[in-house]
Amino acid sequence: MASGEKFDCIVVGAGPAGTTCAYALAKAGLSVVLLERGEKPGSKNVMGGILYSTILNKVIPNFWETAPVERRIVQKKFAVLSDDSEVGLGLRFEGFNKPPYNNTFSVLRGKFDAWYAGKAEEAGVMILNEAVVDKIIMDGKKAVGVKTRLEDGDLYADMVVVAEGVTSLLAQSLGLREKHVPEHMVTCCKEVIALPKEAIEERFGIEGEEGASLEYFGGSVKGLVGSAFIYTNKESVSVGIGVSTNDLKNNKLTPNDIIENFKAHPSIKHYIKGGKLLEYSAHMIPEFGYDHLPKLAIDGLIIAGDAAGFVNMNPLYHEGSNLAMASGLAAAETIIESKKNNDFSEKALAGYRRRLEGSFVLKDLKRYKGISSFALKHPEFFKEYPELLIKLAEEFFTVSETPKGKSRMAVIKKGLKSVNLVKLAIGMNRARKVMF
Repeated sequence: MASGEKFDCIVVGAGPAGTTCAYALAKAGLSVVLLERGEKPGSKNVMGGILYSTILNKVIPNFWETAPVERRIVQKKFAVLSDDSEVGLGLRFEGFNKPPYNNTFSVLRGKFDAWYAGKAEEAGVMILNEAVVDKIIMDGKKAVGVKTRLEDGDLYADMVVVAEGVTSLLAQSLGLREKHVPEHMVTCCKEVIALPKEAIEERFGIEGEEGASLEYFGGSVKGLVGSAFIYTNKESVSVGIGVSTNDLKNNKLTPNDIIENFKAHPSIKHYIKGGKLLEYSAHMIPEFGYDHLPKLAIDGLIIAGDAAGFVNMNPLYHEGSNLAMASGLAAAETIIESKKNNDFSEKALAGYRRRLEGSFVLKDLKRYKGISSFALKHPEFFKEYPELLIKLAEEFFTVSETPKGKSRMAVIKKGLKSVNLVKLAIGMNRARKVMF
């Protein structure tokens, strides 16, 4: 790289958003440098392990034929736990066994991100690893480059895309987004546990390249606002938890407390019995919500992915990577348009927001914007109600000599006495409005 070389675009962060943006720009013939803070793309990136791929399949059609995906998810389970019991709903659809496999795959980010960055490199993207960016270089109100710790020092470009992840100190330093507050953050930790392929297929009821996604609420995270999960890989399982940072702090618990409790539960321990711990990681997930999104563009700069808070907070989906890729693609399309007009002003970049508003990204964020505040205002849906549901279900299905009509009526009466019906009705109505 020649000293003082100027690019069409500098992308900071080689996660799903940054790599998608860089790939699309290079395919359009623009000169792009992709900066990765870690040793290589994927070395420091963490997520639960489910990749929603509608955008990726548009960028690289039939990507699963060459990408290092683990399993296609054909089986889903949603369950609530108490200290020692479980009530759940299992789903399996054979249609998900056919291309494009419901656009849902389990992945290991270390492998997947490296592959994806390699595809970007093949398209013409220059990738610089171990590239720490200390600040955005400004010329008045316009971003014109980045100050790095690389040997070549500062880099310059017509456009800078900030896709550095949830912490995004660069966006904060420019005053484009609020400082982190516990109410808008989720603390996650994940373990990757090695198991024989045969054991995984037997325990989860899958075969071949099929995979399973299991989501747990209530006692899975000690009744805190959050959930736990198990996702099947080829020869390992990803086991993890995600809880409100605010709730975690207020209850004086650590992520390790929560995940160890989850793994020891009678419904969970048989899935991972005899497994070997391969990896432990922790990270934060933004839950800004639609009303707390940052300013997405200024002269010469766009924010994408987790840095912008593009995460669907609906616990039925846990969708982040797809939104990240969609924002990266929208950023690239906007930059390509600006390049044609030689106009990189904030006004010209307003097309980025318009593209996102017209896509599922901001439509979904707007639709589910009330979930975070609902969860914090109604903790009974995470502890009190799940425990009561499981207790009543156990009594309902307990076999005894009591006539069924009498025993079941007793369960109904007990349930009615155990909850404030007005409070429950109000809560259920609010839950319906923010979840569905």
